[in-house]
Amino acid sequence: MNSRLTIRFAMVLFLAFVILSASLAPSALAQGCAMCYQNASATGAQGSQALRHGILILLFPTLTVFAGIFGLIYRRRNVAR
Repeated sequence: MNSRLTIRFAMVLFLAFVILSASLAPSALAQGCAMCYQNASATGAQGSQALRHGILILLFPTLTVFAGIFGLIYRRRNVAR
């Protein structure tokens, strides 16, 4: 029972940290980079579609690793020490 409470507390703390970090760092979303904005806007419709697909393609391996780590943690949460 105590380990469940600890895991739940850690997850809530992590989520609060992520939300706080995202709200305090608006320039981290790469909207403040003038060169990136100019290059992306100059590519046209086909280039912007390619950028959207590229972002999604790069997102899948990251999410897979992230889910794999948390799946491993969840699966081994009750292993005796």
